[in-house]
Amino acid sequence: MLRGNHPATVDAKSRIKVPTAFRNVIRETYGDDLFVTSFSGDNVLAYPMSEWNRMEERLQRIPSMNPARQKLMTRVNYFGAVASMDRQGRILVPQLLRESARVDGEVVVMGQISHLEIWNHDTFRGRLDDAPLTDDDLQVLADMGI
Repeated sequence: MLRGNHPATVDAKSRIKVPTAFRNVIRETYGDDLFVTSFSGDNVLAYPMSEWNRMEERLQRIPSMNPARQKLMTRVNYFGAVASMDRQGRILVPQLLRESARVDGEVVVMGQISHLEIWNHDTFRGRLDDAPLTDDDLQVLADMGI
């Protein structure tokens, strides 16, 4: 499981060093290959390839002409690329996605159970402030058994 927040820094060659806590789990469980993409361009999603393959299997069950599927696939492929962690655990994020998500300098790297979510630190802090977890949100989760 990938969980928690482990801040990182993008280096001069535009690589993100996957924090050790995540790197060890990814390497031991999945190997070094990741699919790096985004659904919105606001952040970076890094899926171990086997997890991304599961996502693609679910997407293949949706008719190819479904507008929501088409929109998602267009964005995923526009921003996406396969990346391999090097020996130091660094991954290169495609330039187009790096610029769109403004991932440079300090970044937030969070585990999302099956993948990593990477944000520009300032963008993420603004997102937390703009969309607080409300009592209504907690009630929806409680209704789902959480």
